[in-house]
Amino acid sequence: MPERGGDVAGGVARVVIAAGYGGPEVLSVAEEPVPEPGPGKARIEVRAAGVNPVDAKSYSGAFGTDPARLPLRLGAEAAGVVTAVGPGTEGPAGPVSAGDEVIAYRAPGAYASELVVPGWAVVPKPATLDWAQAAGLMVTGVTAWHLLVATSVGAGDTVLVHGGSGGVGLMAVQLAVIRGAKVVATASPARHGLLTGLGAVPVAYGAGLAERVATAAPDGFDAALDLVGTDEAWDVSLGLVADRARVATIVAFRKGLQAGIKVLGGAPGADPGTEIREHARLDLARLAGEGKLRVIVSQTFPLAEAAAAHRAILDGHTTGKIALIA
Repeated sequence: MPERGGDVAGGVARVVIAAGYGGPEVLSVAEEPVPEPGPGKARIEVRAAGVNPVDAKSYSGAFGTDPARLPLRLGAEAAGVVTAVGPGTEGPAGPVSAGDEVIAYRAPGAYASELVVPGWAVVPKPATLDWAQAAGLMVTGVTAWHLLVATSVGAGDTVLVHGGSGGVGLMAVQLAVIRGAKVVATASPARHGLLTGLGAVPVAYGAGLAERVATAAPDGFDAALDLVGTDEAWDVSLGLVADRARVATIVAFRKGLQAGIKVLGGAPGADPGTEIREHARLDLARLAGEGKLRVIVSQTFPLAEAAAAHRAILDGHTTGKIALIA
């Protein structure tokens, strides 16, 4: 939940809440007071918020169904304009001031028209990104960054990315190419042109995948990133990469822990990579600002249509990111 401290009410914000546990039908828009930011905090007029699969998991029951947690505020990343700051508010790039265009992450409750966040959660928005792109940079970006650091992907490596056209996949492909790696990425044939344009060698998932990826990289693979959690991705990764320390998953938690590969994220026993992810934010913003890293937004929805946005992301066929426009 956003910080509710502060001495004087700063107005009223529209926020997306889950009033119960279930599917997207439990989502609605409510109004909540927004405080004036206290010391070290900033108030942001949100222009867009990023939508991520974990947002839907938060009210699906995947993390439990404790009624004391209701109503749930949703979201973790947003982009907007700073409207007020408390004393001593600084972010990773320095002092934060009213009027700054920023990205906020980690920003619990980011599905909102206004938000109060700690200064450390705020980085400057690259001028080259529109609001929806800026709002979609960080969650997928820091996750992809963590995957590549954890598996030591660098120049001269060949890496297999399962789910290359999803939000994290597109970031992982680009960041691996920036690091000097050769990337083979799985996706449906409709997304192959996009992946080729980003520097990857695309292959179609499905029967015969091991043979196709082996043909795409006849000298073998140094690392594999599982972003989909299918048995197919699992079997191919372990069959082609000998060093299990260079295989990572962000979805197949239990199987990954049992097999001794890198399991990354917020699940019990997984490596959250908090320091790696937080330190990545300025580099991600810099790369996006220099035009070296694209944020591909496939759909946008008004804040009031968060349920529709979640139905789209739960469909599982999204290319890149979905954003809510506040």
